[in-house]
Amino acid sequence: MTSSHQHPEHDPHQGPHQDPDHGPHQGPDPGSRHAHDDGRGQGGDALAHVHTHAHGPAAPVSQHLRKIIAAVLIPFATAVLVGLVALWPGGAPAHERSGVGFDRQTEQGRVVKVEQVDCKDVNVAQVPPTGDTSTPEGREAVRAQQGECKRATVEVTTGPHEGRTFTEIVQPDAPRQLEEGQGVVVAYAPDAPEELQYSVTDVDRKFPLALLAVIFALAVVAVGRLRGVMALVALGTSFLFLTFFILPAILQGSNPLVVAVVGASAIMLIALYLSHGFSARTSVAVLGTLISLLLIGLLGSLFVGWASLTGNTDDYTGLIHGLYPEIDMSGLLLAGIIIGSLGVLDDVTVTQTSAVWELHQADPRMGSRALYRAGIRIGRDHIASVVNTLVLAYAGAALPLLLLFSIAQSSVGTVANSELVAQEIVRTLVGSIGLVASVPVTTGLAALMVSADRPRTGDSDTPAPRSGRGRRRKR
Repeated sequence: MTSSHQHPEHDPHQGPHQDPDHGPHQGPDPGSRHAHDDGRGQGGDALAHVHTHAHGPAAPVSQHLRKIIAAVLIPFATAVLVGLVALWPGGAPAHERSGVGFDRQTEQGRVVKVEQVDCKDVNVAQVPPTGDTSTPEGREAVRAQQGECKRATVEVTTGPHEGRTFTEIVQPDAPRQLEEGQGVVVAYAPDAPEELQYSVTDVDRKFPLALLAVIFALAVVAVGRLRGVMALVALGTSFLFLTFFILPAILQGSNPLVVAVVGASAIMLIALYLSHGFSARTSVAVLGTLISLLLIGLLGSLFVGWASLTGNTDDYTGLIHGLYPEIDMSGLLLAGIIIGSLGVLDDVTVTQTSAVWELHQADPRMGSRALYRAGIRIGRDHIASVVNTLVLAYAGAALPLLLLFSIAQSSVGTVANSELVAQEIVRTLVGSIGLVASVPVTTGLAALMVSADRPRTGDSDTPAPRSGRGRRRKR
């Protein structure tokens, strides 16, 4: 039986070979080595170690491949939509403020005056120092009676008591010093005596943070152009889902793990398709991300339970547990692992899918095994860099904690066994395992999908064969 897929040299009356998925393609040099031998096809060596993302519009694919992808993604997207509707909260539940930590009513303020005063004059309530500076308490008592302190007059600029002023004493060794004209955040305690109702809790950082965000957005748009704009839209959508779905749903008592899976899946679908376009290539990246997220969720559930991690390890989680005791804190830990891994997973899966697609475009004769071998070589470099990045990111965030353990001269085993560090180890390793697994999973899916693309006559993307033998076979 003869095939209707003809090379140009087989029919002198036919033009250059038209690959149904990728447009005109000149056949390789007859003397060149075939790409099926070892996975290094034409252009394969050049792409083997490239960290590549989508380079323009994805090549069109046949109806056959689109049907395969739709059969998987449509039920998944439907399940995510049903989960969003079922779990969607009406907003964060109201509660009476405790006045502790972040659970305080705050207003904006401004420092209108700063005076230098003797610390002895403003620290009259302090216990007189004994002269013993060998203990932290003794050193603090000495400093409270010596040196120059600041007496700042702060004006409340928002809220029901706008225009009221109060005095704030700043010790010379305080980590936060106040300057005249500086914006501050003030806490309001309505049950306290009038002269003690307001106090400075932090400085106002809105302007520098907003300026940094604008610089970031301009940099993304300048380099990414339209793709950068869509990435920023996807980023904004992710924050909206976090703010209006994930956080309120958890506060209302929904299972944090289920909420995280549904919310992360919705973020993944919207972010990937907005950033990279509606294409088969993006759909394969979605499938690879989904499988990796499921693996992370399973491993996280297993080891969080096995290691007896409660998720209640610091003042913030303790405050959450005190205000909302019905929240499953270990489930909240799992939700954080899944959401934290999603951003890096997107990068890995899109890169691997793009690499396989580009390899296939470079040599459409490459089979699934050859594509997988070439793509996995790229993935090995990606694994090494991404895992190191993830571990260093967690270590950087926990650096003050690690420094405390170093000061205490604790052994590595003691440090690792403490729940505060153990939960970060589980978070890092579970996320890293999911990232490592996403490379072969996504590469294999992309290789199978692009190899399964069998265009048929009559497909919208596929030209009908024009060779004489093809027409005879059709009859």
